[in-house]
Amino acid sequence: MAVTLLNPDGLPKVDGYRQVSVATGSKMVFVSGQVSWDETGAPVGEGDFVAQVERCYLNVGTALAAAGATFDDVAKLTVYVVDLTPDKLEPFLEGVARAAEKLGVTPAPPISVLGVAALDVPEHLVEVEATAIID
Repeated sequence: MAVTLLNPDGLPKVDGYRQVSVATGSKMVFVSGQVSWDETGAPVGEGDFVAQVERCYLNVGTALAAAGATFDDVAKLTVYVVDLTPDKLEPFLEGVARAAEKLGVTPAPPISVLGVAALDVPEHLVEVEATAIID
């Protein structure tokens, strides 16, 4: 299996992600939206956006591993952020960087970041879902 990430000519070159992923493989892995819960369901980082982003990415990594995948196999991420504003970009990237360091990866697949009014419970500020392709 291979996921090739591209920033083709004619589209902006963005540091944090690639505009296109081309995936080949025989199994698709869909990871449901992960929020900032630990393995017992206890909240992590209540009121701390950076800590919640980090935990969401760590949870995605755990879910991917259970399916035999890693962030290198991710073809697309979708992120939902409560009350998204431009000033949340830097803290978002900080949370991703903290998770990436712990996971030993650089999660840079195409990503859509969507602002939402609310998530499942008021304490959750962010949710991350992933689609991966593996053999």
